Amino acid sequence: MSDLNPEKLNELLKSIGISSEKRQLCQFIDYYKLLVEWNEKINLTAITDFEEVCLKHFTDSLCLIRMYSSFDGLKDAFSGKTLCDVGTGAGFPGIPLKILLPDLSVTLFDSLDKRIGFLNTVIKELGLDGIKAVHGRAEDLARLPEYREAFDYSTARAVAALPVLSEYCIPFVKKGGTFIAYKSDVSEELSLSEFAITTLGGKLTKKESFFLPGTDMNRTILFIEKIGNTSSQYPRKAGKPSKQPLV
Repeated sequence: MSDLNPEKLNELLKSIGISSEKRQLCQFIDYYKLLVEWNEKINLTAITDFEEVCLKHFTDSLCLIRMYSSFDGLKDAFSGKTLCDVGTGAGFPGIPLKILLPDLSVTLFDSLDKRIGFLNTVIKELGLDGIKAVHGRAEDLARLPEYREAFDYSTARAVAALPVLSEYCIPFVKKGGTFIAYKSDVSEELSLSEFAITTLGGKLTKKESFFLPGTDMNRTILFIEKIGNTSSQYPRKAGKPSKQPLV
């Protein structure tokens, strides 16, 4: 842990058009330290090398900037808005987005209570305000009045196939909001997802495919706009979306 050079992360962020402050870079370093420390106790990530975490977790989470003309455009779109990160795991992309966009209100959802303990520690140690971690399954949380169709944005990264992910995430988004899906190759998933997206009140409005900086690792970000309210029958009871996807 001796060579945790924040400049390495700074250069990565610059390469995708993000300018960060010293305090934010220090928060990312502290986040990394906690990730490695807690990873020895609970399974958070298979990636623990500093430079790989900076690329494959931090930068990957922030590649959302590619959907906007500039970093200022990204900040303007999310300032004062609400976002829930479904199946956040170790906090990706929710915590990196919160660090870079302090005016964004973030709610982290995860079904494993031990991960919630880690997330709460990160939030406290990094001094983050306007962010909380909530324990529960997406299928159950999306039926609670305080969360159902309550957010401007929902996000999910590497959680499930798109038809399943849509049923997890779209019910959290208010009409006029956006579900943002972080995926790798979605060429096959997209055609299988049309029914689910439409049924849940969504519409695919933007798709951006790219490679992580300096690699051949393909990534795709999808914007699915909420154009209609989600029927009260969705999401179905816990476990059913993954066993019987809406296709």
